[in-house]
Amino acid sequence: MRMGVLTGGGDCPGLNAAIRAVVRKAEVSHADEVYGFRDGWRGVIDDIAMPLTIERCRGILPRGGTILGTSRTNPFKVDGGVERVLATIERRGIDAVVAIGGEGTLSAAWRLSELGLPVVGIPKTIDNDVNGTDVTIGFNTAVQVATEAIDRLHTTAESHDRVMVCEVMGRHVGWIALYAGLAAGAAVVLIPEEPFDVKTVCEHLSRRHAKGRYASIVVVAEGAKPVDGTLELPPPEIDEYDHERLGGIGTVVAREIESISGLEARVTMLGHVLRGGTPSAFDRMLATRFGIAAVDAAHDGDFGTIVGLHGQRVARVALADAVGELKRVPDELFQGISHIFLD
Repeated sequence: MRMGVLTGGGDCPGLNAAIRAVVRKAEVSHADEVYGFRDGWRGVIDDIAMPLTIERCRGILPRGGTILGTSRTNPFKVDGGVERVLATIERRGIDAVVAIGGEGTLSAAWRLSELGLPVVGIPKTIDNDVNGTDVTIGFNTAVQVATEAIDRLHTTAESHDRVMVCEVMGRHVGWIALYAGLAAGAAVVLIPEEPFDVKTVCEHLSRRHAKGRYASIVVVAEGAKPVDGTLELPPPEIDEYDHERLGGIGTVVAREIESISGLEARVTMLGHVLRGGTPSAFDRMLATRFGIAAVDAAHDGDFGTIVGLHGQRVARVALADAVGELKRVPDELFQGISHIFLD
């Protein structure tokens, strides 16, 4: 079999581990040829690929980012993009495509699979918002990095009797904010799933400090939204997958905290630091298992699927089910935890 592999969307720790696993499984178990398309779907559209072998992939397991490069190119937003993708696959004699990506990349994969592209998806995104898997590649590392950063913010907050606002990634979901906030002992966590009233936040912080508490950490996901009519935010830009380009809500929240409560507030935006660097051991293992499972699915002819983690088991899920809607933080999880630990 001749296989193609690509990484699309935002980079994250663990992509190289997944590429390596696909190549090793394909070459060792099946004597397959593997080609890596450069820069996500753009490489397939423009027919830019490189041969991948076990030798070529040595040493990439602990490396962050992706040796193939990535982009947010959407074939359905490029003039003739879909036709060029299908033509490239036919011209190169590719029997299966392994698309490693988040909701945007996998949505394109699903639509292309409906047109006959033999594709298997591997879910990666630090946001952890892809359905069909308990966890995505990159999420564990991002939470660890965020937790370590918030731990450091505690000491400076205590030294200056401040409120420290830490903005983390999370466009439509608050998995990183919730997990890192809980792990690091935050006083408040603001997530996209639960609109917030900044006045209520300020009242809560004021009560803490009135009792002699001398530091408060507020973790806010970049996509957190205020209750309608309580706070004005500028309209965001839109990318090729119709996603909002966000960032800056932490600064707005910090400004409002100072204005309403009189408490001194500072903001830290972790941003892309959550995506970079060495993947955790968990993400290396998860990516390796997903890569192996994707090759198995391709050889079984089980296209139009993604591989996902279900408990301790890796299983296949239809792409249509995986990208139909985002995996959001359930209300019962957030409410069940927040009133006990976020104080």
